[in-house]
Amino acid sequence: MSAVNNIIYQSVVYLAPVLLCVLGGIFAYKANVLNIALEGMMMAGAFVSMLIANLTGSVPAGYLSAFAACLLLGLVFSLMGVTLKGNVIVIGLAINMLVPATAGFIMKIMSVPSITLQGFSTNSIVLNIPGVEHIPVLGPILSGHPPITYVAYLMIAVMSVLMYRTRFGVHVRVVGENEDTAISLGLKTDLYKIAAILIGAGCCALAGINLALERLSLYTNNMTAGRGFIAIAAIYCGRGRPLPCALYAVLFSLANALAEYFSLQVSASLLLKVVPYAHGRVHRQPAQGARARRVRGELTKGERFI
Repeated sequence: MSAVNNIIYQSVVYLAPVLLCVLGGIFAYKANVLNIALEGMMMAGAFVSMLIANLTGSVPAGYLSAFAACLLLGLVFSLMGVTLKGNVIVIGLAINMLVPATAGFIMKIMSVPSITLQGFSTNSIVLNIPGVEHIPVLGPILSGHPPITYVAYLMIAVMSVLMYRTRFGVHVRVVGENEDTAISLGLKTDLYKIAAILIGAGCCALAGINLALERLSLYTNNMTAGRGFIAIAAIYCGRGRPLPCALYAVLFSLANALAEYFSLQVSASLLLKVVPYAHGRVHRQPAQGARARRVRGELTKGERFI
């Protein structure tokens, strides 16, 4: 049972940053903005939180500075991609390359290979739930995690309500589905896109803080290890719906935990690590196109049987 507990615990450790990026990124997805800068924003949250906490000796300052840095990157992405109508893919890639380059340059100036926080123990902020931590399967899921991990769980419900039970969520979805209709209704589409991007930036700040400051008290360059891109894969697999996207994040995190557990079996480990990228729905695309043409009465003879 210890092996099962270890796998579950590692999957939860991996899940929290991915889940936060997923839940933040679904709003940009619903607003029809491809935010591939999730990776860079999460890395910025991790780096800035550790850097400021290290320089000031204040963990709250690290939290606040990480939020400020990620929101700044979100504003830059919004300005160039939404206001100035630039190519969001190029802008996102630029952010993803700029953040680790800047972090590496600063650490080079500091003459350190990584940033650590002296005198701070991650165990001091771990929440152990009495009577739960020793339960064989539920214990590693429900107990022994830092606060932001529990925030990530709560965000599933919060983002679902925000997207489907508020006027803001309805307007974001209208903007993404048909921008011309949204404009005709008097909606300021650019503002909704910017707001969606900033929600994702704030969630990426939480993900970076959880990964670097809360879990490891350590920052090394590129420590996000593609979690932002895995979040994008989960968003597309779940089609921007909070609960299905969260379930895909759980699936990918479990695959990563199994890959780590079977790391001695190289082939099995590598196969499990490609699960987020291999999972797709390409085979459904022709059927979707056929359904669209069925509405217009443009089906060919062979497509009528799809």
